[in-house]
Amino acid sequence: MFSRSIAIRPAPALRTSCWLNSAKDLTLDDLKGRVVVLIAFQMLCPGCVARSIPLALRMEQLFERRDLAVVGLHTVFEHHHVMTPDALEVFLAEYQIRFPVGVDLPDPAGGNIPLTMQAYQMRGTPTLVLIDAEGRRRAQFFGAHDDLLLGAEIGALLAERDGARLFSAAHETHDDAMGCATGQ
Repeated sequence: MFSRSIAIRPAPALRTSCWLNSAKDLTLDDLKGRVVVLIAFQMLCPGCVARSIPLALRMEQLFERRDLAVVGLHTVFEHHHVMTPDALEVFLAEYQIRFPVGVDLPDPAGGNIPLTMQAYQMRGTPTLVLIDAEGRRRAQFFGAHDDLLLGAEIGALLAERDGARLFSAAHETHDDAMGCATGQ
């Protein structure tokens, strides 16, 4: 169902210099149990402003926060001198972005590509990453992604998560029950 198939592995850590719209620095471990939509963007990227950010805002409105975490990653690989955290703070207020946004950590070696962008092997912005409730990267998309398909992919990850919870709850109930087990 997912548009870009990738090996299912733990998602790389978010390496950030600061967080906006969050009381504390976020980690993917903090978000376990929820499906995560990571939106990597730059505030001067036309595709980000026209498509990805409005999509992220709609997702945040449509899904319960206990189910889906929408997280922004401001990943600056060009125009570094104008896309500062202070400018980003104004941008977030202007576009009424209230979901947490981390500022991707610049490359300490002086390269243009920040560390999280490198770890995820992003080709540019906008990039959307789907992370399942166990913290595994399940899909990654560069550029605009179809809204309907994205909704189906999120729904599949939520159903997968809920199915695992039901399975776990059924085993807990069975283990606590008294009675005879076959084969013992």
